[in-house]
Amino acid sequence: MAEGLDLGDLDPDPMVAFAVWFREVATAGLAEPNAMVVSTVGADGTPSSRMTLLKELDDRGFVFFTNYASRKAVEIDSRGAVSLLFPWHALRRQVIVTGPAVRIDPADSAAYFRSRPRASQIGAWASRQSAVLGSRAELDERFDELSRRWPAGTDVPVPDFWGGYRVVPRAMEFWQGRTSRLHDRLRYTRGPAGWTVDRLAP
Repeated sequence: MAEGLDLGDLDPDPMVAFAVWFREVATAGLAEPNAMVVSTVGADGTPSSRMTLLKELDDRGFVFFTNYASRKAVEIDSRGAVSLLFPWHALRRQVIVTGPAVRIDPADSAAYFRSRPRASQIGAWASRQSAVLGSRAELDERFDELSRRWPAGTDVPVPDFWGGYRVVPRAMEFWQGRTSRLHDRLRYTRGPAGWTVDRLAP
């Protein structure tokens, strides 16, 4: 890991720069390097955050999956704006991504759903994400009931209330920790002519 971060250390395309850092994090052996904080804003302006896993990454953006009735999905569909934070503390690095989130094609969501472990497929049906539960037993009983409905050897259907979002970056900030709190921050901003980069004070 470099002590500092200069403009020449990162690719002019922040998605390429992110992919390089992501590979370095994975190589370093960090647990769940794809863990990210997803922040959304409610209709009343109240922010909310939660840990989610990045599942797909390409030049179009960052994809994660969720129940479309969950709090985050409702807030995304209402407000659109999302912030992602990748907290790679062990390498003294973090990346912040901001931009609109849009639902991905249902066929792509279905393809990913079918790649998931069977228990996770049933779990997607069992959990009415963000709804109030009377008890833990209520959730476990629903999981057991659905496991009997779709026993091993049968296909678990794709829920119509479940799928992916793609966060399309409009800004990306790369943060590298340094001594004396004089950290390096490079912010990419997307404009009509492409990406520009600014250095921010720590």
